[in-house]
Amino acid sequence: MRSSLVVVGAGPRGTGLLERIAANALELYAGDGLDIHLVDPWPPGPGRIWRAAQSPLLWMNSHAEDVTMFTDDTVDMAGPVREGPTLHQWAGLPGRTFTDRRVQGSYLRWVYDEAVAALPAGVTVHHHRRRALRVGGPREGRQQVWLEGRPRPLLADLVVLALGHLDAEPDDEQARLAAYARDHGLVHLPPDFTADSDLSALRAGDPVVVRGFGLAFVDLMVLLTEGRGGRHEQDTYVPSGREPVLYVGSRRGVPYHSKIGYDLTGERPPLPRFLGADAIGALPATGGPDGVDGAGFRGWGSVPPGSGGGEGGGGGGGLWPLVEKELGFAHYHRLFTAHPERTAMVWARFEEAYADGGPDERRDLVAAAVPDPADRLDLAALDRPLHGVRYDTPDDFQAALRGRIEADLRRRHDPAHSADLGLFLGLLSVYGQLTRLGDIGPWWHGFFSSLASGPPGPRLRQMLALSRAGVLRFVGADMRVTAEDGVFRASSETVPGAVVEARALVEARLPEPTVRRTRDPLLRALYAEGAAETPDGLLRVDRADGRILDRAGRPHPRRFALGPFTDGRTPGAFTRPRTGGPAFRQNDATARAVLTFLRAPGPRPGPAAVPGAGSAAAPASAPHVVG
Repeated sequence: MRSSLVVVGAGPRGTGLLERIAANALELYAGDGLDIHLVDPWPPGPGRIWRAAQSPLLWMNSHAEDVTMFTDDTVDMAGPVREGPTLHQWAGLPGRTFTDRRVQGSYLRWVYDEAVAALPAGVTVHHHRRRALRVGGPREGRQQVWLEGRPRPLLADLVVLALGHLDAEPDDEQARLAAYARDHGLVHLPPDFTADSDLSALRAGDPVVVRGFGLAFVDLMVLLTEGRGGRHEQDTYVPSGREPVLYVGSRRGVPYHSKIGYDLTGERPPLPRFLGADAIGALPATGGPDGVDGAGFRGWGSVPPGSGGGEGGGGGGGLWPLVEKELGFAHYHRLFTAHPERTAMVWARFEEAYADGGPDERRDLVAAAVPDPADRLDLAALDRPLHGVRYDTPDDFQAALRGRIEADLRRRHDPAHSADLGLFLGLLSVYGQLTRLGDIGPWWHGFFSSLASGPPGPRLRQMLALSRAGVLRFVGADMRVTAEDGVFRASSETVPGAVVEARALVEARLPEPTVRRTRDPLLRALYAEGAAETPDGLLRVDRADGRILDRAGRPHPRRFALGPFTDGRTPGAFTRPRTGGPAFRQNDATARAVLTFLRAPGPRPGPAAVPGAGSAAAPASAPHVVG
């Protein structure tokens, strides 16, 4: 009997897993044949997010040279390195291009085709353009994967869930707001993928409150301005007259920092330095099957800045002090090695004192060795830039925030401030190490995204032009939204007393990836049957190889999961070259576990109670079959 693997999700994560299966198969798999069933209604490779059928106005937020689906020797994995082209090399684009998402989708399709072609003889890939509805079967027997519109299940020796980002049912607040909107004839757009949102109800000239200032907001901004016929002429926006007026706010009250606009030259910070695998392994256990508590970093020593428990940086052991020390090391390494004229101490002396000192000693060290406060790393200020800042009028705040955005653009495109690039590399390294712990709560993901996953510089320049044109208005930090008197109201202590009223509210963010509220029936069924979740609602997986854990902490021998709905989530399914690629590390570990299991000799019992169930084997000469 041929072995069978079902992978639910054929987007970038499923494609990355397939690439690692192909890379490891020569060493680990010697079976008689293997059918790999990819289940996804969207095209294999790009999947839903990177599909061709979306607006060309929607860009990637990374330079083309900073996107790869291929491993290199910086990835901490047991499998072989299989190098390949970055997006810019493959597409023949200038390296610093921000291309549209459809081009990335074409790259992902090519990577998928290459992975299929690299599989050994006897391994056949079947793509099923359907949704998976549920998984059944005994822990020690073949699994049944039921598909929408298919009367018989696929039989699988192993199942891997690579579902990607998922839709979700509204939480209690969203449900209340949606009900209020229905009762009062208002418009409420819940968290969603902006490319899939129906924006037609947002009328020209009407005020629209937007909650969220990250990448989902940038997409919304573009679709409601250029997407409605407006145009940018250098630094000026020329409206079409079809735009609504967007009033945007968030917890921070500012947009994410611009992508850095220059290349790394000189010495790269040697990372990880203080927060590597050994340091992670020495941290205390997370406290049982529920993992880290909902406060994330709390319980790991000092809490991070802005997390609600103080300003961080205090004494004692734990996770946050290590993160803070690692990020500071990356920042100051770059400052001292690339800009020594702005320091008052040689690097070797600073590094030794920095390594040996506690938080207070390091603070004094930085004050003595870095004369200009602008060169010092202040994580609390980066996390909450408007904390305690007040403006007398909304117009005062508009001008001030435009000034902040302009200053950020200048700094992020000036290599004289390349300590920011050191911090960026430190953030990537820390994120890669934190994935070894499982999920540590939402604060870290937002902090990382605001500093390391912001929009292209041209998008922020467009934001400035829209603000000057009056199409975009800033509300402030910790924006409060209420539904009362037949309207939505938004306010912020950044501008005390100022209130915006609107008949439309848009939640500009992705749905929360919780297993209880997901609209994915397969994941909901797994949870109902006993799969474990974190306090923040993510699916718990074994950090060694991605096996799904039950509520007793037992890994399922035949079910795996990878992606943002798990507590092993990473910054993305693809990554910047030579930055360790935590998703690649996870893909490799899961691929090797899968192949090791499937090569084991012996019969593979199937559930005889399902008549006609089975895997439609295809001849080895047809490596890719669409079903």
